[in-house]
Amino acid sequence: MEICPYLEETFKILGRSWNGLLINYLSRCEDHAAHFSDIKRDLKSITPRALSLKLAELAEWDLVEKTVVTTTPLSIKYVLTPKGYALSQAMIPIEQWAQENLELTEEAGSHS
Repeated sequence: MEICPYLEETFKILGRSWNGLLINYLSRCEDHAAHFSDIKRDLKSITPRALSLKLAELAEWDLVEKTVVTTTPLSIKYVLTPKGYALSQAMIPIEQWAQENLELTEEAGSHS
């Protein structure tokens, strides 16, 4: 039996460090958007360099869009694209399964 190539490609995206968490994070933000500093503040264990690389990677897959906000000073927001939002919604059943079937260590629970 062959593995579905679409599912395989999806797991290439989600299987990379931080990608699923970043998509999930942005889906929970107002307007599905956040500033780099907000993401860094809330996802404490990601380095700024890794965050930058991951956001660029998600943008290459058209899951996240980098938007310049014309304020003084200029600021940049990262916004889920419709494709990224659709993927975040597809992840909801996985999150529900995890809550019902996994036990977190105290250390894992402290990262959220």
